[in-house]
Amino acid sequence: MVALTCGMPSNPLPTDFIQRIHLAEERLRAVVNATPLLEFASLNQRVGGRVLLKPENLQRAGSFKIRGAYNAIAALPAANRQRGVIAWSSGNHAQGVALAAALFEVPATIVMPSDAPRVKREAVVALGAEIVAYDRYSEDREAIAKALARERQCPLIPSYDHWDVIAGQGSIGLEIMRDPALQGRAPDQVFVCCGGGGLAAGIATAVHESAPKVSVFAVEPDVADDTRRSLKAGKRLSNPAATASICDALLTPTPGRLTFPVNQRELSGVLTVSDEAALRAVGYAAAELRLIVEPGGAVALAAALGNTDLCANKTTVVTLSGGNIDSALLAKAITAQRGESSGRSD
Repeated sequence: MVALTCGMPSNPLPTDFIQRIHLAEERLRAVVNATPLLEFASLNQRVGGRVLLKPENLQRAGSFKIRGAYNAIAALPAANRQRGVIAWSSGNHAQGVALAAALFEVPATIVMPSDAPRVKREAVVALGAEIVAYDRYSEDREAIAKALARERQCPLIPSYDHWDVIAGQGSIGLEIMRDPALQGRAPDQVFVCCGGGGLAAGIATAVHESAPKVSVFAVEPDVADDTRRSLKAGKRLSNPAATASICDALLTPTPGRLTFPVNQRELSGVLTVSDEAALRAVGYAAAELRLIVEPGGAVALAAALGNTDLCANKTTVVTLSGGNIDSALLAKAITAQRGESSGRSD
């Protein structure tokens, strides 16, 4: 797990972006769960500092994605919205868009990889959305979605590279800074799960409005570390097309055109975790904290557990970004956690 110092941004933030985040929070107030920061003495003891979990795994549709999806659809002109919306996603954004579209009573079509977890595919269908499947290793999901949008004359709701989507995710940062658990004091650092960078960009911008000295770290799988490599290089780099990971929610091809310059400006660095560490974090959350988290939603927790030197004697806010996990994978994670706990006690 490596932290790095980020370079200067290639483009500035939109001048009204923080206002867009506040507007998003107003739109979302009656729609989403304002998830509370959770604290566990056992976790604090393990990392040697104070850890506050932001449990978006308890959010509607099982992840933070409803925030950006609903805000983006709400921002559409009514005539455009009524034609329905189209999105691409491996699952969590798909569910967020499907739920948001259902709340607005408009059709939704989701381009999803054929190997997306069954629990996510079934949830999308249950919410009334249409799925168009594709092969993530040989087909371009954005090209498929854009072609459908042209054919059906429907607006696109991208999974991260859209200002209204990023602003919706930023509402999490506003909630963090107002949470009673912090007692009006800013945390030392925030760990944010990172795929395309929309969650990190939104949270970091919102946190830094009132607390510019807080360190915000993105966390991504070590096999899909496009954000880490891109920030180090000062330009957007891609993951290999055949990249595979149990953190399916974070397997984006490259940092976003919009999210990248924001994260260049706002992030203190990037941490990476292995699939094995993410799975152990899933097991730890379930067995020790009684929280159900999917691998991609647990990478920030994995980073805290694996970087105790970075967390010692500090207050760290850790995002749990999603909890849509297959039961077999959850069972595997819990079994692995029990084996690790038994080994430590011996």
